[in-house]
Amino acid sequence: MMNDTDYLNNQFLIAMPTLADSHFSQTAIYLCQHNADGALGIVINRQSDMKLKEIFMQMDIPISSMSAAETPVYMGGPVQQERGFVLHTTGGQWAITLPISDTMSLTTSRDIIEAIAKGEGPERYFVALGYAGWGKGQLEQEFLANSWLNTPFGEPILFDTPIDLRWRMAASQIGIDINKLTHGAGHA
Repeated sequence: MMNDTDYLNNQFLIAMPTLADSHFSQTAIYLCQHNADGALGIVINRQSDMKLKEIFMQMDIPISSMSAAETPVYMGGPVQQERGFVLHTTGGQWAITLPISDTMSLTTSRDIIEAIAKGEGPERYFVALGYAGWGKGQLEQEFLANSWLNTPFGEPILFDTPIDLRWRMAASQIGIDINKLTHGAGHA
């Protein structure tokens, strides 16, 4: 039985180089919720071809912030790809928000998208379609199979690091060059 300190909320999951699943090969995932029932995370290094203005238009939301309109939308994972997920710095009152830490939250309600379109959204945000999900015990089994490495969450990696460097930078936080790991890494 795991206790609360064994869960990996508010951490990055780094796909090991041997993970061949096309959905997750070379991904960095921000783990938003991990408990006895499973886990939910958002892939942070797979950009879609879409900009936020396309979501605003699909939702009939007027746009007054041109910088928000040009913000890239990411592919957050293979589950519910038609649904938007906003990772953001904590603050504001939104209808459906999951607090992840004192500084980060995940919101799925329309009100945050409307606020972003007006330039009144959270200070920093990341919009993704879909999420990565694991059932009860599934993520733990994937760790035992050396599919993932976990590292501390870092806002600069999510918000300031170029997309093509996020996977490597998240691993390098703990002194690991992800490109040098092999099949046997992680076994004691």
